[in-house]
Amino acid sequence: MDAADSSLPNDIATLQAMLIAERAARLAAEAKARNAEVEAHARALLIEKLKFLIAKLRHERFGQSAERHAIIEQLELQLADLEENAAEAETAAEIAAPASDTVPVRGFDRKKPARRPLPEHLPRERIVYPAPSACPCCGGALRKLGEDVTETLEVVPRQWKVIQHVREKFTCRACEAITQPPAPSHPIARGRAGPALLAHVLVSKYGLHLPLNRQSAAYAREGIDLDVSTLADWVGAAAATLMPLVEALRTHVFAAARIHADDTPVPVLAKGKTRTGRLWTYVRDDRPFGGPDPPAAVFFYSPDRGGDHPEEHLARFAGLMQADAYAGFNRLYAAGRKPGPIVEAACWAHARRKFFELARIKKAPIAIEAVKRIDALFEIERDINGATADERRRVRDQQSRPLLVELHAWLRDERAKLSAKSETAKAIDYALKRWTALTRFLDDGRLCMSNNAAERALRGIAVGRHNWTFAGSDEGGRRAAAVYTLIETAKLNDIDPQAWLADVLARLPDHPARRIHDLLPWNWKAPTSTAAAA
Repeated sequence: MDAADSSLPNDIATLQAMLIAERAARLAAEAKARNAEVEAHARALLIEKLKFLIAKLRHERFGQSAERHAIIEQLELQLADLEENAAEAETAAEIAAPASDTVPVRGFDRKKPARRPLPEHLPRERIVYPAPSACPCCGGALRKLGEDVTETLEVVPRQWKVIQHVREKFTCRACEAITQPPAPSHPIARGRAGPALLAHVLVSKYGLHLPLNRQSAAYAREGIDLDVSTLADWVGAAAATLMPLVEALRTHVFAAARIHADDTPVPVLAKGKTRTGRLWTYVRDDRPFGGPDPPAAVFFYSPDRGGDHPEEHLARFAGLMQADAYAGFNRLYAAGRKPGPIVEAACWAHARRKFFELARIKKAPIAIEAVKRIDALFEIERDINGATADERRRVRDQQSRPLLVELHAWLRDERAKLSAKSETAKAIDYALKRWTALTRFLDDGRLCMSNNAAERALRGIAVGRHNWTFAGSDEGGRRAAAVYTLIETAKLNDIDPQAWLADVLARLPDHPARRIHDLLPWNWKAPTSTAAAA
């Protein structure tokens, strides 16, 4: 008998008890492992399901864009949380379970996140680990055979610096005259903020939705004390400096033959309570029909939603306007309007939304069929996006017009069977009452089926209004509209708003007013060195 056998008890009852206890422990460990496997399997399946849903929603470009955007955000948050949970569970299991205690149960292989190559344009910092000076086996001399390089991505906290503008004085030995270079121009008349810092504050507030108090707290943690009042002064001064660009963009947008229009509510803090103002946007985007002119979006603020505000905004515009069914636009469509009529083009996304709600919530058969028919029209639009106006009109005449004729007849037939109080009847009435404006896109290839261009321009505001309120007056709303005009137009032209604003703020003080168009996003060239923006 060996040492292991001598440690066992001699009586059978004790041996049976030990065997039962060992078997119970083994079964419990196996059950725990199986439960962990089942949980990992379920978690991985849910992760893949969420990824599929997000990809599907992103692929569907048309429809109820505002709601879909909110759903995507919630799904992405849930997906990130699940992936974090999965990684935490796997790591905790690896740390907690010693090799001797593990039970050989096959686990579920969770799909690992894709590891893409790290960006090539980033600078590389080499950390070479010291190698032995001699062979650890025999003590012989070593010669380099090669090297293995493992890359990790790292971030360096932003660096603050003070730029000293030095103007040396010289005196003439002959006449004792004093010579000195002229003082440099600064982006704003007061304050000691450089253009890059001003651009950062503006984009953080209006592009990233970070209120000034949060920015001030973040700077303080980095050792830079900038009061909210100081930042507010900079924002106001910078907005005033940039107004020539805003005016140039407004001129560009309203010179278009076709624009998109929409508005959204914004909170305004006044006299201790919050009231609702409006931000209006007008978008020029000719890319859907291959137009050569660059896209741009302009914003206006108003303290309410009265129809007199868009009348003032559009006082010099005449042409096609894609918009929703807001009654305040009606006077703009009058035939005798000066300087000319505005032709209404209604939005099929809004008409579809009426049916979509009924199809999603009440599973109404008529609504489901209506959504199906409207989606077939949008499918045709996807195929001709970017084609010339003539080509779009030709395809619509061949493919879309027959579908719309059938849809109109079907809607009228179904409407005759419904009560006027029916929600489905109201959705049908919305479309039938606006049928001329809804079908105007058939005869003009410049028009789109929807007003999604304007809704996309307002999306950032809808996200940001959860983080901020305007600071006590309507002037803050007008300032926000001006800065949004700059940021959204830069984004439409695939320009980094912060880099563009930093360079423009540096150049504006000495830039000729008659050449302001040189600084617009589509004419702007990024500086070749950081010194140009400093």
